[in-house]
Amino acid sequence: MKVVLLAGGYATRLWPITKNRAKPLLPLGRQKIIDFVYEKAKGFGEILISTNKRFEDDFRNWAKEKDVKIVAENTRSEEEKLGAVRALAYVTEDIEDDVFVIAADNVFDFDLEKMVDLFKKSREVVVALYDVGDLEMAKRYGVAEVSGEKIVNFEEKPPHPKSSLIGVAIYLLPQDTLSDLQEYVESNRKKDNLGDFIAYLCKKREVLACTFNGNWYDIGTPDSYLEALKTYMSNYIAKDVEISRASKIIEPVVIESGVKISGRSIIGPYTYIASNCVIESCDISESVIFERNVMSRTKLLRCLVDDACEIRNIELSSSIIGGHAKIQRG
Repeated sequence: MKVVLLAGGYATRLWPITKNRAKPLLPLGRQKIIDFVYEKAKGFGEILISTNKRFEDDFRNWAKEKDVKIVAENTRSEEEKLGAVRALAYVTEDIEDDVFVIAADNVFDFDLEKMVDLFKKSREVVVALYDVGDLEMAKRYGVAEVSGEKIVNFEEKPPHPKSSLIGVAIYLLPQDTLSDLQEYVESNRKKDNLGDFIAYLCKKREVLACTFNGNWYDIGTPDSYLEALKTYMSNYIAKDVEISRASKIIEPVVIESGVKISGRSIIGPYTYIASNCVIESCDISESVIFERNVMSRTKLLRCLVDDACEIRNIELSSSIIGGHAKIQRG
């Protein structure tokens, strides 16, 4: 079996922080999003990372000392991207094996073993499902209608969902479906969502459901990213971090090397601060602060701040700040 981790998107809903970094490489505590997926996928077969030329080198750096193969489509922008279906067809074009497909921006705590067991027993397509418990929320995803173990209908982002069981971008495909995938792509059908290909397969053959419970996050928006951060946050402060006596750290936090925290700062909980930031008399919680930021007398709640910003004398909530921004009040 080959395991394909899909990491070729450009994550426009998280711009500007994902303009120059791949979404699966965003931090969740001291790990990256893709680390959680990689740990779940290890042991099921050779792992291939499907990405693009823009982020290829970043994934190669992440993959050092990991047993993975990087496969990069020849695109560098949202406008050029292949879409998930064509990207999977590109990766699997010469594969003669079963394929386990997992979106690399999925974060979940359930065990995939039962899905693999069902696949080995049935030798049919198996789709991981999750009950979001809300028909309005289900409209954002691919929705399954199930009879027993069989998926009788699958519809991508339906206006009127018939259930709250959604696909979570985890699929097991027998080798003989890879020709169906190539046929699907060549016929110029929808290319962006794998759910459309699953809907196509449901009309051709038996497709089975494997329903999971537990924590699951589809990290596509700032809110979903920060909620996943709260669930999977570790606690770490680098040895060389300077923290003034008047400052307070509320765990869990991750504060990387070279950070200086002075004045009456309150940092945390659920806050990630990347290396070489300078923070004076700030209150920062439930936020991700990237490298080389300078902040003074600022309050941040549920914010994402890209590299090398200067922020002073301001209060912000639920904001995304692009790199090298200068924001000051007064």
